[in-house]
Amino acid sequence: MEGDKCCSSLFQRCKPYIAMISLQFGFAGMNIITKVSLNRGMSHYVLVVYRHAFATAAIAPFAIVLERKIRPRITFLMFIQMFVLGLLGPVIDQNLYYAGLKFTSPTYSCAISNILPAMTFVMAVIFRMEKLDMRKLRCQVKLIGTIITVGGAMVMTLYKGQVINILGSQYMHHPRNYAPENTTDSGEKDWVKGSILLIVATFAWSSFFILQAVTLRQYSAQLSLTAIVCCLGTLQSIAVTFVMETKPNVWNIGWDMNLLAAAYAGIISSGLTYYVQGIVMQKKGPVFVTAFSPLMMIIVAIMGTFILAEKLYLGGVIGAILIVIGLYSVLWGKNKENKEIEAETITEGTKCCVENGVLETVIEEGVEINDIEMQKDDEPAKVLRVTIISAPKV
Repeated sequence: MEGDKCCSSLFQRCKPYIAMISLQFGFAGMNIITKVSLNRGMSHYVLVVYRHAFATAAIAPFAIVLERKIRPRITFLMFIQMFVLGLLGPVIDQNLYYAGLKFTSPTYSCAISNILPAMTFVMAVIFRMEKLDMRKLRCQVKLIGTIITVGGAMVMTLYKGQVINILGSQYMHHPRNYAPENTTDSGEKDWVKGSILLIVATFAWSSFFILQAVTLRQYSAQLSLTAIVCCLGTLQSIAVTFVMETKPNVWNIGWDMNLLAAAYAGIISSGLTYYVQGIVMQKKGPVFVTAFSPLMMIIVAIMGTFILAEKLYLGGVIGAILIVIGLYSVLWGKNKENKEIEAETITEGTKCCVENGVLETVIEEGVEINDIEMQKDDEPAKVLRVTIISAPKV
């Protein structure tokens, strides 16, 4: 019995980590599939429209059925926040990201996107969503980790170095419908333009996380929020596509890689991702959610080398190591901060407080303390609920 409780408690603590790691595999697959689709000539504006149409169709039925009794009323201010979320994520971030992906490569795009946690951390500090007390070790580690992350991204951007061959991947066979782009001097990609587009896209994505965290405080129905944002993003993307694409045939999509890219990106990388990120963000905050992005870069680098015949450079490896070290320094500091907050919450729960002349001590019975293990005689610590009420003074 005690073993089952311990396993259940461990699983509960590990769920946010498992969820975010799983999402990175989904993102990695999306990068590979969409890169192939874009190379075959599909418009990234049209891809964004179909992507969020699929996401809306996949999430809306669950939101309507499962959250019909708990869905909050949408105020005008809340609708504006949702509208801006649809603009930041589906429209600005993804259109610019796909445009940058066309000029660069999946590995390079993921590398630039790894400044996302650093941007989110800085914005969270500015908007007082993160506390930065430089007298504490955890805050120092988070700040140093942020600096190392940015440095690693700059190394991957500015320095290539020699080509590294992984397990003879240059001899591998690649899909017939994918032709590796020419990487000679005459066929160099526009890395500068692609980098600028990717950085702006990352800033928009970081702003999306911050605004999503704010919106979830008032609108706690995650499925409904995801469906609404995807729907608004679809409508906004249609308007942008009509302006940017004048040829009607760009909307054509068949039973091929284009359809797979739109469906996969919509259901997995938009609908499911927005929902899972919202749940984890409510518990851990936006900095925790964005700290797992280096995994996507590592997965894409390996997949891109073997599947897309991309070249892996020494600068990319060095930058990747720096990014991983920096981001997981941030994650370590964030984990220490969460434990301190939980310890303070439990301590405050056992103390007496006076409100309006009423003395009340609140401790809950039968609730085990999860993240701070307090052992006494090998028995889980229990908290008893005792309420002491005194008459207000006259």
